[in-house]
Amino acid sequence: MKNILNELYDIAIDRKSNFQEGSYTCYLFSKGQDKILKKCGEECSEMIIAAKNNDNEELKNEIADLLYHITILCADKNLPFSDVEAVLEERTHKKGNLKEFKNTDKNT
Repeated sequence: MKNILNELYDIAIDRKSNFQEGSYTCYLFSKGQDKILKKCGEECSEMIIAAKNNDNEELKNEIADLLYHITILCADKNLPFSDVEAVLEERTHKKGNLKEFKNTDKNT
């Protein structure tokens, strides 16, 4: 089964060490962590707005943009997707892990 996120990660890792003129991915790496994090934040905000506007057409594009920028962040930090996938896999086996919320008296 094809895993597009792993393929995208592999491309990002390659671009990190093999500069290609005109590559947006290379541009992000050249600007560094602050730029990558800024783009992650921007795309997250745009995804929230698209969801709030009930615009699934825009939402799918913003989610794709966010996943792309998260992929670049992972590559920048040398954090393989397999590590993230392992966490998700581990979490699928947890049951009854709903966090207890504190009751606060909002009238005081």
